[in-house]
Amino acid sequence: MSRLHAFRNRFVDAPGSLGARYRARRWDWLRATFPDLERMSVVDLGGTAQAWLRAPVRPAAVHIVNLEKPPDELPGWLRSDHADACELPAEILDGGYDLVISNSVLEHVGGHARRRLFADAVHRLAERHWVQTPYRYFPVEPHWVCPGMQFLPTAARASVAQHWPLVHTPPADRAEALRAVLDVELLSRTEMRAYFPHSAIRSERVGGLTKSLIAVKLS
Repeated sequence: MSRLHAFRNRFVDAPGSLGARYRARRWDWLRATFPDLERMSVVDLGGTAQAWLRAPVRPAAVHIVNLEKPPDELPGWLRSDHADACELPAEILDGGYDLVISNSVLEHVGGHARRRLFADAVHRLAERHWVQTPYRYFPVEPHWVCPGMQFLPTAARASVAQHWPLVHTPPADRAEALRAVLDVELLSRTEMRAYFPHSAIRSERVGGLTKSLIAVKLS
């Protein structure tokens, strides 16, 4: 089992891993898409302070909105609030941001109605956005690093989540495994176009196959 976790770490989680290299490439793509990023006020829906503190880019200000408890201490350019991106308070919705960023969050918000609320918040928060989500039809399910898992019936996915050795954090029992798989709904290109009809839907590719979709709006 330890060898398998080392395998996942090498390819997905660790600094220098394949996953880390693709995340670094995404940062480069973001900076190329928004060359004035360092002068922008950014709101990050579902991001983390750790990710921004490690990031190779630094906007003028970043406001993180997450369901996790905010860190106790942050640098002056970085702010974090506990809030639901689908039900944002008025003081955040009216914050006057330059850019909305969200990475690998849309697939977790919980069904079409809440994805619609999430997209509506993105459109209200700023004229420009960058919203990334894993692509449903990439052959490997990214959360469990398991080929074809997303196409299985729910009960089978729960069994995979409970026993698949490459899972990041093994569930304590069957009920926890079921909750974990129900929390993930990967999106198609058609769905992304429906939520972001005025955005370009870009493809992030691995080996010629679309791994993630990114809704990008420049103005």
